[in-house]
Amino acid sequence: MKKSAISIVVVILLLAGFWLLSMSQKNDLVVIAESSSRGITLEDAHGLAVDRKDSSKVYIATHTGLLLMGSDNKLTRVSESQDDYMGFSAHPSDPQVFYTSGHSRTSGNLGFQKSTDGGKTWVKIADGINGPVDFHTLAVSQANPSVVYGIYQGKMQRSKDEGRDWEMVNTTIGSIIALATDRSNEDTVFAGTTTGLYASDDNGSSWKKLNLSGAVSALTVNPTNDRELYAYANEQGLLTSIDGGKTWKLLDGYMGNMVTHLAIDPQTPTTTYVINQALEINKSTDGGETWTKM
Repeated sequence: MKKSAISIVVVILLLAGFWLLSMSQKNDLVVIAESSSRGITLEDAHGLAVDRKDSSKVYIATHTGLLLMGSDNKLTRVSESQDDYMGFSAHPSDPQVFYTSGHSRTSGNLGFQKSTDGGKTWVKIADGINGPVDFHTLAVSQANPSVVYGIYQGKMQRSKDEGRDWEMVNTTIGSIIALATDRSNEDTVFAGTTTGLYASDDNGSSWKKLNLSGAVSALTVNPTNDRELYAYANEQGLLTSIDGGKTWKLLDGYMGNMVTHLAIDPQTPTTTYVINQALEINKSTDGGETWTKM
């Protein structure tokens, strides 16, 4: 099979996976297996973040709530809530503040939510447009947390008041899979799509194509260096750029499956975590050159 045909198949499978997740009924959502002997086993993931103040804490948003992976690599529940957090983003400086969207296990979509106690409890801030929304992709600006982006029903919504009011953003860059923001410019947002990587300098109103093609399934910006990006592109693998996306270096030390989520430790930015399609958590402490399965 030719490379182009393989790429098309991968994109189709990726989109089909997202569609199936969005169409799943709450009674069918079985994503964490728990037993007295094994504890909690990760069986799905939709978001990843390292604690802003404590590098030993890694948060994973799942179909049945928010999980915490500690220094012993064991998973524990953050709260009793077992809602489906399809969209998840951490506050850029306050480790107690998280944002989510997704499905309730009992009563439909969640809308846009915020937690101010480390994910233990949640308050709905707004329904969003045509909501309650179920943002499958969610990003809060690293430069200004009042700026928020969400993808619902294939369309981008934007808020400039921390999610209280929303407006539609017309995008023509293909289906958006992943979003990331700049740490110093609140107007800058990056989008990983089915057709490559794009950047906007006006909060998503217009876009330019960066030098990365293929479906970009995961994306993050170094929280201490705007010029350093990490991305996973299905045609190339796991890559990093130190010039804002103009050129890319293949991180060939990573040998795992397609990456679905990326997170950099704000305290130690040479430490990076990935979750892949096989639901394996991998960690690098040298800027992505070598990786260890957690």
